Amino acid sequence: MKRISIIILAALSLTAGPAMAEVTIDGFLQTLYGGRIDESNPTATEQTASETRMQLRAEHYGDGVEFFGRLDFVYDGADSSRYDWELREGYMKFRLGRRFDFKVGRQILTWGTGDLIFINDVFAKDYRSFFIGRDDQYLKAPQNAIRADFYSGLGALSLVWTPRFEPNRLPTGRRLSYFNGVEIVGEGSFFNPPTPEAKFENSELAMRLNRRIGSFATSLYFYKGFYKNPLGVVMVDETMMPVYPKLNVYGASIRGPIAGGIIWIEGGYFDSREDLNGDDPMMPNSSLTGLAGFERQIATNLTANLQWQVDMISDWDTYKAQREAAGSFVRDEIRHLLTSRVTRLMYDELVNLSLFVFYSPTDEDGYFRGSVSYKYTDELELALGVNIFEGKNQATEFGQFEKNDNVYLKLTYGF
Repeated sequence: MKRISIIILAALSLTAGPAMAEVTIDGFLQTLYGGRIDESNPTATEQTASETRMQLRAEHYGDGVEFFGRLDFVYDGADSSRYDWELREGYMKFRLGRRFDFKVGRQILTWGTGDLIFINDVFAKDYRSFFIGRDDQYLKAPQNAIRADFYSGLGALSLVWTPRFEPNRLPTGRRLSYFNGVEIVGEGSFFNPPTPEAKFENSELAMRLNRRIGSFATSLYFYKGFYKNPLGVVMVDETMMPVYPKLNVYGASIRGPIAGGIIWIEGGYFDSREDLNGDDPMMPNSSLTGLAGFERQIATNLTANLQWQVDMISDWDTYKAQREAAGSFVRDEIRHLLTSRVTRLMYDELVNLSLFVFYSPTDEDGYFRGSVSYKYTDELELALGVNIFEGKNQATEFGQFEKNDNVYLKLTYGF
């Protein structure tokens, strides 16, 4: 791993030529310890995290070309005491003429307006990291892609092509249990579903047209690819196998200042391409979803927001009949989700109190994320946090993780 980091950093340095001062190298060293609260959780280990992580970042600006690399090294004591590394980002960015920008390589991709609610942001997420207290940057999983941006009087058009489908990273039962359709299970029950074949027709394409109207940013979106979770099932040799069904998404959003704060509205239609009539019980139904959010500073160093998401499933009567016949959980035709984030800075902004709550009145489940961090010096920060899941039914979005309540302690040194 040491050789790999040296090679990458050396390559970035060589691209700078004699202008070595233009290469910036920084990073952080971090320890994270976490443990489950529920003793009945069937996970393979009581520890949700026991890791030491070092991240190195290298960046170089040249004449019309930018190089950026982000490399993580991890010693994981909660997962069979092993070493690992991941190139989270490694791309070059350049401009052609005055209207085209290109970003090529491994990168983190994000767009949309929601705060931890993703509609038109169809890029891969890492929920394993999110649920155990790793930094928020690790919620976004990296992917190999080509991004092109075209600027004109009509707005900015962005296209992202991912040659190989990148799925969400979900709990596997070792540190975080999950609902397998029958019960909440731990390690040994997880089946890693195969991703779509590496064919051109199975690549992902995402598009966004962004235009500013007055003080508001408006966007139109399109996505062609697959559901990021294995929501479909096919029969292989009389065995049921989970798969990633084909998906198109069409959406729009608007965001801007109003009433002393920021408002955002976003919507999208999830077109399930393998269940166009909504009558295939093995595939997810299409759905229409939208959200509205508002955030403002309500006092000095105190900021709060509120979001409301509505998700309506298509062909619900057929869906309900099929689920009832199979003895499975039947969600409401219209699902509501409320969220709120509250952030308070104290003691000259050295202490940060953060609370994020998800609650669905229709599913009767929720997820509570709370943390307090203390900036001891400009380089050293200590954080304590908790993740709490609640749900009346094990098949709902948060109810399936109800045994994964955990606490964590994190110490970060930046350099």
